[in-house]
Amino acid sequence: MKKLKLTLSIITLAITVFCAGSTFGQAKYAAYAASAIGELKFTATGELEIHASATSSQNDFDFLEGKWVLKDKKLKSRLTNNNEWIEFESTVEMRKLLNGIGNMDIYRTMVDGKPFEGVALRLFNPKTKLWSIYWADSNVGVMDPPVVGSFNGNIGTFYCKDKYKGKDVVVVFIWDKTDPENPVWSQAFSPDNGKSWEVNATNTSHRVK
Repeated sequence: MKKLKLTLSIITLAITVFCAGSTFGQAKYAAYAASAIGELKFTATGELEIHASATSSQNDFDFLEGKWVLKDKKLKSRLTNNNEWIEFESTVEMRKLLNGIGNMDIYRTMVDGKPFEGVALRLFNPKTKLWSIYWADSNVGVMDPPVVGSFNGNIGTFYCKDKYKGKDVVVVFIWDKTDPENPVWSQAFSPDNGKSWEVNATNTSHRVK
């Protein structure tokens, strides 16, 4: 029953995140974050302690293979108590790599009238059963530290420690593939090791037939 309640909380969170273009959405996200994401655990050296779910599999991202049109939303300013959202569209094409233990997205959109391209590389470790997701884009040309985690059923959570404008943050990606033809992704930052969360980007993918 605990697992069922947790799964329902995370699904509610994912739906809330997609609707987070308002102050109400942000407040709801913060309220659900503690129960849905769970309390973060750290090692003695301060690193995140991340364990794979019992159902984690190299096939967890198979639903994403193919071409997609995305409806995106992102906060105009992060970690500044800003509630102004920017909406736009993008495209993604994903293909599998390395006999199925890896896959790669090519993400394309326009930013301020200029082409923007990003690459998401996902690698599954058969020993730890954890996924690592790497991101690089045409603005920087450097791989971000990977977010690491797994799917528990239809909900995937992936974490890392990073810096944003010189500030230490914990980053979380949440994937909801409850509707595999219209999956939802979101990103949030925590400046206080998981005590509070701010969602700053979300999108819903729609498969190109």
